[in-house]
Amino acid sequence: MYLVHAHLELPPGSHLPPEVRELVRSSLAPGDRVEHVSVHVRSPVWLALGLYMLADGVEEAEQRAVRVCARLLREVPQLAGARLTGAGVPLIPLAFEAQPSD
Repeated sequence: MYLVHAHLELPPGSHLPPEVRELVRSSLAPGDRVEHVSVHVRSPVWLALGLYMLADGVEEAEQRAVRVCARLLREVPQLAGARLTGAGVPLIPLAFEAQPSD
């Protein structure tokens, strides 16, 4: 499972629906392979969807998330004016650095 952050920008003057997580969750299909959704509001017009994707690798997870978001922006009226500005698995550099042994 991979966490993919999908960054969305809403049009100026629009309002993020308070139930955006439920809207996204209810719009997912089993073939999307999304296990969990979180929403991180960065400003009134910027948000990140945290999509926990089942996939065989990082690239597949990111590609699947882009396809899911494209469909959501087409099919969920409350997100129709938004645009996807990026999607990717957040990398945590310290997790991959060599750790001193005791």
